[in-house]
Amino acid sequence: MRKGVVVTVEIPGGTQEQYEETTRLLQAAEWFPPAGFIAHASGPDGTGGWRVTDFFESEEDFLAFVEKARPIFERTGTPQIIPRVQQAVNVITR
Repeated sequence: MRKGVVVTVEIPGGTQEQYEETTRLLQAAEWFPPAGFIAHASGPDGTGGWRVTDFFESEEDFLAFVEKARPIFERTGTPQIIPRVQQAVNVITR
């Protein structure tokens, strides 16, 4: 079994265009993928905003990613958010 954390981020008012630009810049960073990264999924939240779900090996790995990514988030106007971090009993990937 692979353990880790599930990180859920709700971005009220976030758009697909904003998300795609942020993702493009993140993937172009020399440090991407970040340490501890397992998987990522995102899409509309059904209320006019955007939802991101990430899987990392630890909360510390996720927080280190956020620090590296902060300039990109600021550049694309991503609002400051409070992620919900939960322990994952098992993360299954292909």
